[in-house]
Amino acid sequence: MAKEEFKYEEAVRQLESIVEKLENDELDIDSMSENLKKAQKLIKLCKDKLTKTDDEINKILEKDKK
Repeated sequence: MAKEEFKYEEAVRQLESIVEKLENDELDIDSMSENLKKAQKLIKLCKDKLTKTDDEINKILEKDKK
């Protein structure tokens, strides 16, 4: 996942797919490690997007209060 830019929904779909594979024991040890690293990056991307969106919403709401 070299500098790929995912939309939030796509990142969540990929995370769900990784979790499903883990739950169904569909990953061998090598792909498990690779998928967990990818999941970690996707989680960070989702958190960052949620934080950014929350900040933007708060700024808009603060402007409305003035």
